[in-house]
Amino acid sequence: MIQKIGLAQMDIVFGNPEENKKKVEKWVKRASDQGCETVVLPELWPTGYDLTRLDAIADEGAKDSSSFLSSLSKKYSIHIVGGSVPNKTEDGVANTLLVTNSDGELVKKYSKLHLFKLMDEHHYLIPGLDMGMFTLQGEEMAGLICYDIRFPEWFRKHVLQGAKVVYVVAEWPAARIDHWQTLLRARAIENQCFVIACNRVGSDPNNEFGGCSLIIDPWGDILSKGSRSEELVTAEINLQEVERVRKQIPIFQDRRPEFYS
Repeated sequence: MIQKIGLAQMDIVFGNPEENKKKVEKWVKRASDQGCETVVLPELWPTGYDLTRLDAIADEGAKDSSSFLSSLSKKYSIHIVGGSVPNKTEDGVANTLLVTNSDGELVKKYSKLHLFKLMDEHHYLIPGLDMGMFTLQGEEMAGLICYDIRFPEWFRKHVLQGAKVVYVVAEWPAARIDHWQTLLRARAIENQCFVIACNRVGSDPNNEFGGCSLIIDPWGDILSKGSRSEELVTAEINLQEVERVRKQIPIFQDRRPEFYS
């Protein structure tokens, strides 16, 4: 199956969900107009890292964000890997990725498993408890969030569950953007899957973000790479490439997991 993917490498208005909704709709429409079947948004697009006010501005149960993304998917006939949103639950605020299909159905909610203490996430967010697996167009995929990519065992677990594509949504700082590209290429190569990663650009009161969104094939080749400015990063992917690469170097047949723990 060949499909065109668009990464909405956008800046985020700090702590302003309503303004960010307007921006998101423009990016979704642009992706649809350019023939993308799927569009990907960055991490915490409604608020950015306005962590100290999350309790006041987070979305109760992610209901408003889910409804908003579902309406956009249906309106523009496009799948949306909807970045992540601050999701207010009974236990606290989670950093939750949302996925909607082109019929407007919510097909996945995944909350970030690994909290990034360097940016104080552990003071304001609660970690997730479940995997990021979901199905689109009959294909197994997964969605992970930013810091998750530094944990290869978590990434590999999703591929062993059948994910041919792993989407990553992020607010990755410019200071460590070399790590971003290196880690993502490594995850694609070692798991022989597509890695599709959308990072934000711009800055907030405490951080500058690096962009450089990436679409990487199962061989580790970069099909498309973003700049450090706002743009729609696009590429076509062919999921048959996953099986072709896995036949060429059969790492999953050669694994010896009995020695790995």
